[in-house]
Amino acid sequence: MGIESIDHLISGFAQSLTMVNFLACFFGALIGTIVGVLPGLGPTATMALMLPFTMKYGPTAGLIMMTGVWYGAMYGGSTTSILVNIPGEAASVITCIDGYQMAKKGRAGAALAMVAVGSFIAGAIGILGLQIFAPPLGKVALSFGPPEYLAFMILAFLLLSNLSEAPPSRSLVMTGLGLFVSSVGIDSMTSVNRFVFGFEDLTQGIEFLPIAMGFFGMTELLCLAIETYAPPVVQKIRMRDMYPNQEEIRRSGLPILRGSVLGFFVGLVPGPCTVISTFLSYAMEKRFSKHPERFGTGEIEGVAGPEAANNSAVLGSMIPLLTLGIPFAAPSAVLLAGLRLHQVEPGPLLFQNSPEIFWTFIAAMYIGNLMLLVLNLPLVGLFARISTIRPKFLVPCITIICLVGIYSVRNSIFDVWVMIAAGVIGVFLRKWELPIAPFIIGMVLGPTTEASFRQTLMLFKGNVMMIFDRPVAMAFILITIVFIVVKVLFKTLRRSAGGANA
Repeated sequence: MGIESIDHLISGFAQSLTMVNFLACFFGALIGTIVGVLPGLGPTATMALMLPFTMKYGPTAGLIMMTGVWYGAMYGGSTTSILVNIPGEAASVITCIDGYQMAKKGRAGAALAMVAVGSFIAGAIGILGLQIFAPPLGKVALSFGPPEYLAFMILAFLLLSNLSEAPPSRSLVMTGLGLFVSSVGIDSMTSVNRFVFGFEDLTQGIEFLPIAMGFFGMTELLCLAIETYAPPVVQKIRMRDMYPNQEEIRRSGLPILRGSVLGFFVGLVPGPCTVISTFLSYAMEKRFSKHPERFGTGEIEGVAGPEAANNSAVLGSMIPLLTLGIPFAAPSAVLLAGLRLHQVEPGPLLFQNSPEIFWTFIAAMYIGNLMLLVLNLPLVGLFARISTIRPKFLVPCITIICLVGIYSVRNSIFDVWVMIAAGVIGVFLRKWELPIAPFIIGMVLGPTTEASFRQTLMLFKGNVMMIFDRPVAMAFILITIVFIVVKVLFKTLRRSAGGANA
């Protein structure tokens, strides 16, 4: 890291300690922790709900607050996993296995303490990695032209569609629908209305915000209202129980470091990086353990490693977002939409045109990481109690926030109806097991993909085959072809093996 980067970071700390950015950092971390504790809501839904309220305070404060929600939820999700055996967030599912068993043995406090410390260390490592790798990658991306972006978009769509838990065919269908919705409205190049069907409100296009708040926020609320409520039994935690013994500290050190490094690099891979990183970390710790048979009975390594991994993965996934403008996960897509609402386009030019946003964000992440450590240790009992709030109180409050928030952005009743419709549709999509994340990513990346395709056609005067004369674009296309071939061969071999066994 050069002298210039150090100067930028010092300036970033000065900006992050201004009242607006500091409060954005604090409330993001606090809300994220609470969201992580509440089963079902999730960071993506909350980030979508908060987008309208970030409009007033600028792109830097908005980015800090929403990212604070994301990695704060990674912290909070472990609390209910350990104390109640209910994962507040998908990335904390694996924590239930050994975390709850530790709670049953009276070591819940030690588990929570190591999660907080491990997440702090993982966050610091992740922020350092983001700080080191993002600027040079941004400079490399400056050499990208429309053909390179088009080839990369094709690869990104393919990877994102195949890394969803749903079958690839369903993910591709939902991605295609997202692309279609992104094309509704006036064509920016020809000024021709597309797919408006005579509705004047559609000429401005379907905004991302009401769709995101509907699919994530309203859908979660409707599902929460439909489900039967069963109050969880919460373990009581006292401050004197929060201290892990020397043996637990010794056994947690290497798993935390391994999980931090693993999670950061998994964050660079498209898909649900926080969830994938926890499962990989758990499997890795089980392989490294001298007593793998004890996993599932309350091993501290099975808690510390995965929780470090999911926090570090959040920061790793910020690199493709900030350097290329490509979201590799649903929360990243919400962040991308939020920055675009503030007229800030993430990508290689971000480091030239708006370096203060990046470096203030980095500095604020260091501060927010420390805030989460301070918040989680003394207030863990209070956060655990939040998980017992009944839906009949929770649903009306969040619904009002959704309605007021979405109307306040453009003062548009049409946006409110879009959000409500998306929420209802989201319930059926979930029932039919159709993934929502590919739709959102398709909708966010649609305009960039279309613009890159058109610019490539104009650059090559309609001869798309000239894209093979561009080495970087050709490399992306070759990776895409190899991925498809390997996928088809793997599927064929698996079918052959299944037929032979039968």
